[in-house]
Amino acid sequence: MMDRPKIILVEGKTDRVRLLQILQEEVNIICTYGTLSEEKLEEIILPLQEEDVYVLVDADYAGNKLRQQLKRELPNARHLYTRKMYREVATTPLEHLAKVLHDAHFEVNEQLLQDMEI
Repeated sequence: MMDRPKIILVEGKTDRVRLLQILQEEVNIICTYGTLSEEKLEEIILPLQEEDVYVLVDADYAGNKLRQQLKRELPNARHLYTRKMYREVATTPLEHLAKVLHDAHFEVNEQLLQDMEI
């Protein structure tokens, strides 16, 4: 049986594009576009309850609100964090995101990890 790809929930397209620059494995990146209505919860989140899901959202009020919502709806999801100083996933340096993803056992562009150590 083939392993199903991991899933990362992000807030927007810019976040998705940034992660695609880093990841070296097949990952399904789903944009929530902010907090989730009941319809969106049923459409996007409920099918993910048995999946290997990670959450990477902004370190701001909207991101924290979404994270709380996802903790309730997907209690098994693993939460990844950017630093408060960067606030948004979209403005977090690629090297830092690469380290966060690598630490969570994703295959990432090794060059970015080397850049961080210099």
